Amino acid sequence: MPLHYLKRTFISPVLEFIHDSRAIGITILACSLFSLILTNSPAGNTFLSMLNTETHLADWLPHSLLHWINDGLMAVFFLLAGMEIKRELLQGELSTVKKAALPAMGALGGMIVPAGIFYLLNQQTDFTSGWGIPMATDIAFSLGVASLLGKKVPLSLKIFLTALAIIDDLGAIIAIAVFYTSALKIKFLLAAFILFILMAIWAKWKKPFGWWNIVAGILLWILVFNSGIHATIAGVLFAFTVPVNKLVIWENKLHHGVNFIIIPLFVLANTAIIIPSTFIDDIGSTLSAGIMLGLLAGKPLGIYLFCRLAIWLKWGELSGEISQKHLIGLGILASIGFTMSIFISLLAFEQASYQTISKSAVILASVIAILLSVVWFKWGIQERRSASS
Repeated sequence: MPLHYLKRTFISPVLEFIHDSRAIGITILACSLFSLILTNSPAGNTFLSMLNTETHLADWLPHSLLHWINDGLMAVFFLLAGMEIKRELLQGELSTVKKAALPAMGALGGMIVPAGIFYLLNQQTDFTSGWGIPMATDIAFSLGVASLLGKKVPLSLKIFLTALAIIDDLGAIIAIAVFYTSALKIKFLLAAFILFILMAIWAKWKKPFGWWNIVAGILLWILVFNSGIHATIAGVLFAFTVPVNKLVIWENKLHHGVNFIIIPLFVLANTAIIIPSTFIDDIGSTLSAGIMLGLLAGKPLGIYLFCRLAIWLKWGELSGEISQKHLIGLGILASIGFTMSIFISLLAFEQASYQTISKSAVILASVIAILLSVVWFKWGIQERRSASS
């Protein structure tokens, strides 16, 4: 097959797709649907067996393909998230108090209110540890949906959503590190801390960033993995040792691999849910209700109220092209939890049945949030414009 034909027929369309800002959302939805269909087909048991087959390469490494995806590959996802957070804090939309105040307040409300709703519904149950699930926003997915809506979502609103979601990610990372940890192993934790300090000093002294840093990052991941803190936190720690002038370079190197390999693999592995005969009852449980109400009601309400409070206190102001209805729409977009919410579900519960209910609720809530976003931006805001014209 001639090279030019191969490039025109296969390579160019693939490259064009992955450079489209809507592609990540489409990919996540496609992977979720494929995983659900495959798991509930005759091949489902084979697929689940493949994911959970024990490897035991070493006691201090993950023991199955599923664990390698969730503990290993997702550390790279958190590395990219950490670099984005660092860059925004130093140079971007969060680099000054004035710039950060409004999205920070919105993110705070978007975490506190959903967690509060979940806790109120589940305080007398075995599900209380799931309070962190509805706190999360899937930044890639929500921005993908925003891009899908085109000019209906103003550029300044997309920037606001990005800043808010990055702070949201930071909140989720802190929650994972502080609240979703197993018994701590002090020797490994101390060794990880010392290595992190050495890596930070190396960056402070502006030493060359290369293979040594990558080896140190892998060692840091091994130490954190064995310390009792979730291994993905190593990705965030590593990110904060990346020199400022290397952030964009490494973000670009990791961006497509994370969005089109790691996240799809995570989604394929973690939406492999066998739909039980009790599905309707499960969706009606307080666990499911807490997640869905937290995401679909708590997120928009918390973001809107806390942003209004910040504006009233004169801590920040909205861009001229962002209306009150745009702000509500922002909250609906932010209620797409998906990747991070599913990830926290795995940490919140050890029981497979609770994980299944949680993941099902996150998927259903995210799909509803996508549909609500489309309806709101295509028709809700348009009505406002026609009324004022």
